[in-house]
Amino acid sequence: MKITREDVENVALLSRLELNEADVAKFTGQLNAILDYVDMLNMVDTSGVEPTAHVLPLKNVMRADEAKTSLPRELALSNAPQQEDGYFKVPKIMEG
Repeated sequence: MKITREDVENVALLSRLELNEADVAKFTGQLNAILDYVDMLNMVDTSGVEPTAHVLPLKNVMRADEAKTSLPRELALSNAPQQEDGYFKVPKIMEG
């Protein structure tokens, strides 16, 4: 399958892109080069190769959810720029 100038112009129209003649020619060539490369990759013998979604093995690295003693309020508020009634005080960001 080859990409034609008309294909590029149609996609540009659908994408609301304004392309000049040089862009149309450039993109037509680039898209065809990509398709040629994909054809080359399709010729590679992959029989016996397991399909993969990732190159590296993945594993869940999350820790177990365990209840622990929380940070004391005084220590948590010790570096707060502003505090009020035992809570962090922050600027209002929403009206209402």
